Amino acid sequence: LIPFSFKKNIPFKPKRIFLVYGKKGYIRAKHAHRKCSQYLVAVSGKIEVTFENKKIKSKIILNNKKKLGFLSKPLTWNKIKFLTNKCILMVFCDMEYKYSDYIVKYKNFQKIIKLRK
Repeated sequence: LIPFSFKKNIPFKPKRIFLVYGKKGYIRAKHAHRKCSQYLVAVSGKIEVTFENKKIKSKIILNNKKKLGFLSKPLTWNKIKFLTNKCILMVFCDMEYKYSDYIVKYKNFQKIIKLRK
């Protein structure tokens, strides 16, 4: 049992939740969002999240045993790598799916964050 309290764990009211399944070495994401915030949680396995925004470039390991989540704010580039087999990542979003919110080219992301104050 892994309970989630929307008031305590997730810093926004979720509008959408989805699951991403993968095996060891599988890479997902490689994009940023213009306005959407996301809260990422490993439901099963170990997952490496490499993230970058205007101020920082770093990594975090999400592990279902540690019950740790990661808040990805708008204009944060994310790359997700599954480190173990049978990984499941749960993602809570503060807005519905909208393709125009995605920044899918890294060079465009770099230009956008460079222009932001």
